[in-house]
Amino acid sequence: MKKEDMTNQDLFDTNHTLAKLLFEQTTYPWEVLPKISEFIVSLGERLPKDEYVHVGKAVWIHKSVNLPPTACMGENVIIGKGAQIRHCAFIRGNAIIGDFAVIGNSSEVKNAIVFDGAQVPHFNYLGDSILGFKAHMGASSIASNVKSDKSLVTVHAEDGDIETGLKKFGAIIGDFAEIGCGAVLNPGTVIGPKSNIYPLSCVRECVDANSIYKKQGEVVEKVVTEE
Repeated sequence: MKKEDMTNQDLFDTNHTLAKLLFEQTTYPWEVLPKISEFIVSLGERLPKDEYVHVGKAVWIHKSVNLPPTACMGENVIIGKGAQIRHCAFIRGNAIIGDFAVIGNSSEVKNAIVFDGAQVPHFNYLGDSILGFKAHMGASSIASNVKSDKSLVTVHAEDGDIETGLKKFGAIIGDFAEIGCGAVLNPGTVIGPKSNIYPLSCVRECVDANSIYKKQGEVVEKVVTEE
């Protein structure tokens, strides 16, 4: 994937997130990550009071959302219309959960944007990451957000590296992408829209849109056949 294919407009339809304005103010999606917390506070104060319940200092939950008693939530959170927050979900904070999105059993979300209809349904970790419109994380797949040596995260594009200046940066997952069960997305991974990641994969690179990632060095383009 080249740098020109990693912009916000290439990876996402920002009409499907409350954070649209935040993406319009940046070029690359990882530039959004340090701005999430402040943006949530600003946006939350402008949400319709007849649609959202303001809980605590900086948590806004749409009235259509049913929170289970086992869910745990930190500060600076917005949960959109019809979202499903399931048993033992852990929304640590600094998170925008889109309309009809799913945060499921024992899944943890922190400093992240989950677009409308996206799913983090079973034993997932999504830290310092963005999950695009109707993208899906298979059971136990995770977005690892800190390098083992604690150095700053670099995005490795085909046409050169991009220094993000971020110590914590997980994965950018484009619209309609499918992450297989048990897959690990290493810090700085970028997955293009409509791509599939094989189960149990360890992804350390950027994957073009409409691709199938089988393993490192084996990425094929999707072929659509007509019946």
